[in-house]
Amino acid sequence: MKQGTLFYDRESGRYNFFYTDGDGNRRDYGGIHCGEVFEFRLNEVWIPARVEMGDDRKWYLVGLPELRLDGLEVRTE
Repeated sequence: MKQGTLFYDRESGRYNFFYTDGDGNRRDYGGIHCGEVFEFRLNEVWIPARVEMGDDRKWYLVGLPELRLDGLEVRTE
């Protein structure tokens, strides 16, 4: 399981997060791409959602477009 806190990486233009691997090493996820599905933690509940980029070039969660992504806790297999 890869789990971390989202941040916007200006260099790549994508949201990204760091996670700790099974050996205890800090790893870079490498950037989230449109259509990827993750679980996001909201009010202590993990909710599956898909990440997309709108016509305005802003990233959002499908079904939760107003939710701020910076600082959101995320996890994926």
